[in-house]
Amino acid sequence: MSAYQPKPFDVRFECVQDCSACCELSGGFVFLSTEEAQAIAAYLNLDAELFLQLFTIETDGQLILRDGEDEHCVFLEEGRCMIYEVRPEQCRTYPFWPENMKTKAHWNLTKKMCPGIGRGRLFSREEIAAILNGKDLDSER
Repeated sequence: MSAYQPKPFDVRFECVQDCSACCELSGGFVFLSTEEAQAIAAYLNLDAELFLQLFTIETDGQLILRDGEDEHCVFLEEGRCMIYEVRPEQCRTYPFWPENMKTKAHWNLTKKMCPGIGRGRLFSREEIAAILNGKDLDSER
C-alpha cells in the first residue's frame, strides 16, 4: 500500500514579514539535516559541534532543534526568525506541508493561522506538488 499523497490545489501565498505564526506552533519538531545544521552553525559563526550541543537534540535518530521559550522555535526572537536566510527545509516549505494540504478542511484550518495564505503569487498545483516532493519553496524567487 502506498503512502497517502495529497491532491494539491492552486493557492496564493506570500510569507508575511514579521509574522511568526508558524514558528510559534507548539508540540512539534523542526527536523534538521546535517547539512542544515552546518549551514546554521556557519551563519551564527559557531563551531558545528558547539551548535549541535547548544541548539539540537536527537530523537529517534532524527536531529531536531531544541524548543525555545514557550515551546516556540529556539531561533524566534521578538517575533522574528534569527536564521531566516538559512532556515531548515521544513520552515522553507511551510505552509505546503502534506498534513496541511491533505484536505480542503485541513487547509482552511491552516489559513486561519497563516496570514500569508491568500496573498502574493499564485502557486500552481504542479508547483505545490513539487514542494510536497521536496522542492524548496524559495527556489522560485
